[in-house]
Amino acid sequence: MTDTPTVITATGRRKRASARVRLIPNGTGSFIVNGKKMETYCYSESLARATEAPLVTVDLKGKFDVIAKVQGGGPNGQATAIAHGLARALEKHDSELRIPLKKAGHLKRDPRRRERKKPGQPGARKRFQFSKR
Repeated sequence: MTDTPTVITATGRRKRASARVRLIPNGTGSFIVNGKKMETYCYSESLARATEAPLVTVDLKGKFDVIAKVQGGGPNGQATAIAHGLARALEKHDSELRIPLKKAGHLKRDPRRRERKKPGQPGARKRFQFSKR
């Protein structure tokens, strides 16, 4: 038998962002996003909190090594995509965690997307100014 720990993988998505998350049990608590430490990649406190929210919900912060690769979207979408993938990976690791993660809303894929621009208009909902005369 090998000494390499089992790696749990999962995918999380939000808007245009897609994150592939690898969860390594019995780790040191390191959190790496796109080759950078999470504190560096998630430049604001709110983004960092949103990213590690599933771990905090189930009181397992610092017990896993997390490696995430995320692409597309903006900072908020990427942070939420990582959290979604992390929640799915935690559920794969231990099915008992499904109930608290689901109750906190971490397993739900947020379906909201950017609405497309319509032809003959300046934007998705905005109209050109109406002139009566």
